[in-house]
Amino acid sequence: QVQLVESGGGLVEPGGSLTLSCAASGSIFRTYVMAWYRQAPGKQRELVAQIINGRYTNYTDSVEDRFTISRDNAKNTVYLQMNSLKPEDTASYYCKLTQAGYIYWGQGTQVTVSS
Repeated sequence: QVQLVESGGGLVEPGGSLTLSCAASGSIFRTYVMAWYRQAPGKQRELVAQIINGRYTNYTDSVEDRFTISRDNAKNTVYLQMNSLKPEDTASYYCKLTQAGYIYWGQGTQVTVSS
């Protein structure tokens, strides 16, 4: 069974930066997709970024050029570097792993952008 543990959330001022981490443990295959989602109060969960097989990346328009998703294969960890943060980025961020037809979710980490 796969477990995902997110970390790195917190309070940051507008324009600041945070880096989120998602460490995966268990049976992790070489070929998989990892993604970051976020959900703000009263809003639906939305895809923020994803990395496919550690090579291809996609971003939602609202974060493109500000966020960067990457993967450390040795650590089975995916990162989300968030720069130029805006109040609208405030949300709970969730890590998602998809492999072999199975989907796994992390518990989430809170990101609050406020002065």
